[in-house]
Amino acid sequence: MHSILTPSRRLVVAALAMSALAAGLLTGCASGPHVQTRAVVAERGADKSTDLRIAESALESGDTQLAISLFERALQADPHSLPAQLGLADAIYGTGDLARAGVLYRQAAAAGPGDPRAELGLARVALRERRLDEAIARYRRLAAAHPENAVVAEGLGAALDLQGNHAEAQAVYRAALTHHPEAQGLKANLGLSLILERRAREGANVLLDIAGLPDAPVQARENLALAYGLLGNAEAAKSILAADMPAASAEDNLSFYRELRERWSDRADSAASTGDTAASRAARVEAVPSASPAIAGAIE
Repeated sequence: MHSILTPSRRLVVAALAMSALAAGLLTGCASGPHVQTRAVVAERGADKSTDLRIAESALESGDTQLAISLFERALQADPHSLPAQLGLADAIYGTGDLARAGVLYRQAAAAGPGDPRAELGLARVALRERRLDEAIARYRRLAAAHPENAVVAEGLGAALDLQGNHAEAQAVYRAALTHHPEAQGLKANLGLSLILERRAREGANVLLDIAGLPDAPVQARENLALAYGLLGNAEAAKSILAADMPAASAEDNLSFYRELRERWSDRADSAASTGDTAASRAARVEAVPSASPAIAGAIE
């Protein structure tokens, strides 16, 4: 039986949900938060050619061009090598060529029926292309067969978040965290999901658990900066962003946070003026005092 490997760093899912938030709430804004992706590496085996082993190492280290070259060479030597097909598909996915990656994953799925790695690749491509119904269907099938897999849970949760089903997405993340409490990607996704549901303070509390760790995904810190920005603490947000990006990019993100905060506050005011107090409470964001983002504690 094949397994689905957990990538060394999960950077794709939180960025996807952030991208959707930027597109949905700030249409036309070109300065949304940075989106970064990483490929899921194909399953390792004992009998591998040297090219294939080096290709997988290159893919894990982020050298996609070297990986592509070596996977293609491995396929020339053995056109029926499923690990090489999947590795090439992952590498192409990492370059952002989703159309070609989808073709390669479909070819791998045909060559190895039932291989979950090909199905995972197709689910990820569908998610990136915003074919959310298809992505969710594929992720649900994978989750049924691999109920404790963190990568599958991250993808399913992200697709649900992009559909606006934040409560269900959070249930997926929390269930997976009971099996993988150390999974930073799941926590980063959960924190962002809470922010997208306009529960920025709760999201910040989740993100503070991981944002200060040396190997924390950059999205965890950027999501925490978003939470601080929505809570009115621009100083803390800026100090977090400054560690990962140029000053100009940090200012772009801060502008994004301010505009989003204003939009949500305007909607809260509109709801309050019509007597919709429950909606007002859900939509309003309030300023909080400065706090050091380096301190991994809860926001009181």
